[in-house]
Amino acid sequence: MTNRKKVVEPIPDEFDSYEQAAEFWDTHDTTDYLDDFETVQYASSLQGRQFEIEIPEELVRTLRQKARQSGITVNELATILLRRQIAATR
Repeated sequence: MTNRKKVVEPIPDEFDSYEQAAEFWDTHDTTDYLDDFETVQYASSLQGRQFEIEIPEELVRTLRQKARQSGITVNELATILLRRQIAATR
C-alpha cells in the first residue's frame, strides 16, 4: 500500500459565472477544502409563512393555462383568485 496524498485542485480566485462555480462544486468535494472556508455569523427572520393546499389536477391544469396567458406564476394567480373570492364573501 502506498501513502499517496490526494491531489486537490485549488479553488479558482473567481468564477466567470454561477454556472462555472456550480460545475466546479459539482465535481469537487467541499470536505477537501475545509481550511479554505470560514465561519460567518448570520441572522435572518421569516417574513411570512406559506402553506400548501391540495387541489384537483384538472384545476391545476386550468390555473397553469390561465397563469401562462396572464404572464404570471401559478402561485401568483392562485393568490389573486383566493383574495378576490375571500373579499367577495366578506
